[in-house]
Amino acid sequence: MIRRVGVDTGGTYTDIVSSDGSVMKVLSSPDDPAVAVLEGVATVAAAAAAAAAAAAVAAGSEGSEGSGGRPSVVAHGTTVATNALLERRGARVALYSTEGHADIIEIARQVRPSLYDPFLDRPEPLVPRDLRFEVPGRLDREGHEIEPVVLTGAVSEMPAGVGAAAVVLLHADRNSVHEAVVAAHLRAAGLDVTASSDLSPEFREYERTVTTVANAYLRPPCRRYLLRLAGAADQVLVMTSAGGLIPLAEAAERPVALLLSGPAGGVLAASAAAVAAGHPDAVTLDMGGTSTDVCLIRAGRAQPAAERQVAGLPIRMPSLDVHTIGAGGGSIARMDPGGALVVGPESAGANPGPACYGRGGMRPTVTDANVVAGRLPEGVELAGLGRLDADAARRALGKGEVSAAGVLDVVNANMVRAVRRVSVERGIDPRGLALVAFGGAGPLHACALADALGMPAVVVPPRAGVLSAAGLLAAPRQVDLVKSWGDPRDHSGAVAAMAELAEAAVAQLRPAVAQLRPAVADLRPADPGRSTNRCGDDGLYSGQGSGAEAGVEVETLFDCRYAGQGHELSVASIEGFGAEHQRRNGFARPDAPVEVVALRASARLPSPVQLADLPDPGGRSGVVVGPAVIAEADCTIWVADGWKASVGGGGAWVLTR
Repeated sequence: MIRRVGVDTGGTYTDIVSSDGSVMKVLSSPDDPAVAVLEGVATVAAAAAAAAAAAAVAAGSEGSEGSGGRPSVVAHGTTVATNALLERRGARVALYSTEGHADIIEIARQVRPSLYDPFLDRPEPLVPRDLRFEVPGRLDREGHEIEPVVLTGAVSEMPAGVGAAAVVLLHADRNSVHEAVVAAHLRAAGLDVTASSDLSPEFREYERTVTTVANAYLRPPCRRYLLRLAGAADQVLVMTSAGGLIPLAEAAERPVALLLSGPAGGVLAASAAAVAAGHPDAVTLDMGGTSTDVCLIRAGRAQPAAERQVAGLPIRMPSLDVHTIGAGGGSIARMDPGGALVVGPESAGANPGPACYGRGGMRPTVTDANVVAGRLPEGVELAGLGRLDADAARRALGKGEVSAAGVLDVVNANMVRAVRRVSVERGIDPRGLALVAFGGAGPLHACALADALGMPAVVVPPRAGVLSAAGLLAAPRQVDLVKSWGDPRDHSGAVAAMAELAEAAVAQLRPAVAQLRPAVADLRPADPGRSTNRCGDDGLYSGQGSGAEAGVEVETLFDCRYAGQGHELSVASIEGFGAEHQRRNGFARPDAPVEVVALRASARLPSPVQLADLPDPGGRSGVVVGPAVIAEADCTIWVADGWKASVGGGGAWVLTR
């Protein structure tokens, strides 16, 4: 029986990597993503069972009953929540707000999405005006009751045709009692309720409202999808935006935490590959069929973010700081009305796909341009597609009146801007970073991006074409907690409160630790701080890593700002805020008061399978001098003129000039 399987659903392919090192790519099924997932997992499990049976016969035994069957664990990265939000395919939601605050979801912030574009509209609110209801009752900013909550009027009258409700009351991040009363009343009436104090207990009413509404909106479609996967393994875990795995049932209740589920696994694996190759400071580049995801890596760690924009909406949930653009192998090239060449964000997807796939696609794509440019050899075969049709690619480019070189230049420029977004705009010089390229198309474009940004090296990890699935295989179980801090300028007690928050995070991991290793009976987080702390073999928290299989890592961060600022930085210690502000913004204000607005704690239980445990896929050796094409089973690498590729740490190709 296979112990563990990682499954990543992409726009074109669904990738599967198992703990025995086997890899499979199946065409995604956009109309019902569960079909490809279940098919891929079943195929991998059947192949493992057949191999085990053959080995048993060769050894002269009949094998054991447990040698086949479904995997023990499936770790899944999904785009279902993201697609449902982008395509507005969620539930009909009612919003219950404090009296006088029903329209906060539409008033939003005064910041314009695009300052000089008068034709750009904000996204429509997820809740229409007639489904926003006001609840009498009030708390002050410290969470003390001013007026009791009243369960009459709108709260007592259930709107027709609504099955989901979001409850967001003023200052519920400080005291959840009013929200709990309203939520219990609505649940008793048969509504599926999300309360902000259970999901995102942070200040800023607009962002908390949008996040809570989005969760209520996404629950029905995501719950249906996820529960269909329950039988795929003994245990199904789902990747969150923060880069950790949570149980299937929890994921079904908190789908807003899955909006960056897809890219997160690849970022984790790319971070490990960068460190192994000797480049702990890097930018990851994950280019698939429909999009490209980039993320900054510092000292081997993906940078976190407290909030991300998804479909134009602020989602305030723990996340990796991943920036996504609509540039992938299937991105369609076209001439706009002004005669300029545009590539993406529209994609040919898996069906019909690029013209060279031979599945009926007629419009030119980035993959077609790579074929015509000779970076994808004409004879190459892709999983589930067979041999690429170079003539069809040429016809599509000709019909679209675009050139292969022009398409590649434009899509590369789009990706250069994305890399600058997570490096230069974060105060980091990309000339000191490596570029970790993966995904089916990332290694084809990496040299051009590194040249444009002056980056010294490109790292292409083993299994680069399925690295996100491999990252899921090795991803940790994780609990992320956040707590608003009451008086921003009074820091007394903040360190003690952080220790309590860290303890709560570790406590939530105890069932997972017990499942992995029943002998672990006691877990105590060490002193708060960004530094890594692990428990030893005896399960007692020592604060010095032994690398024990059941060791728990705790990371704590303070959200700080200068008095008068409207944005925060997450730092390991309050004392370190000034230095981080100097690095990120180019200045510090040592005489200004520092405010603490939130505390964050993450507890992680490492996977029993790490990337280094997987068998070497082989096939990499020697030095390849560009221009050259390196064709591998799961991706193709373009070594540009003036570059050379050699095998580095962890079996990665390291490309240098």
